[in-house]
Amino acid sequence: MASKSKGFTIRFKYNAPVVLTFALIALGAYFLNQATNGSTNLNFFSTYRHSMFDPLTYVRAFGHVLGHYSWQHYFNNMLLFLLLGPILEEKYGSKQILIMILITAVFTALVNAIFFPHVHLLGASGIVFMFILLSSVVAVEKGEIPISFIVIVVLYLGREIVGMMDNNNISELAHIIGGAVGSFFGFWSLGNKK
Repeated sequence: MASKSKGFTIRFKYNAPVVLTFALIALGAYFLNQATNGSTNLNFFSTYRHSMFDPLTYVRAFGHVLGHYSWQHYFNNMLLFLLLGPILEEKYGSKQILIMILITAVFTALVNAIFFPHVHLLGASGIVFMFILLSSVVAVEKGEIPISFIVIVVLYLGREIVGMMDNNNISELAHIIGGAVGSFFGFWSLGNKK
């Protein structure tokens, strides 16, 4: 789509297809959940321990990152997701970012099912924290680890560990897992380039 005005052309570009599509699907999931009075989050967009013979268990293992319980929850996650995601998708490519999102989602669902069987986990915060640490690793070159990466890890882990002691309905473990996956992928991709 382009608009011309006295020789000036403006074009809109769907610049980060995985990130933008994820945000739009999560927005749709939010509105669908509101319309169904919480039913879709329970059945499709949250993860918890359930029978391995139920096909929806596998849907929820991926779908929980799309569910959000409130507009504020969605907005807070998407703010950083849409800030960092396009930069990372440009650097790593759409396929790699999608793989990272899926691995983070499944790994988070497995850990939640094993250690917190009665907790309904939902939201993209694990993915957001994966993006935060992945973006910090982007600066690593020539075998050097930037001090900013170390500061982010210390501040981030410290806040999450302290937060685990509060009963705040936030899954700090999902954040830590997302951050660990982001760090792993960042350093792994650096190793593959060398």
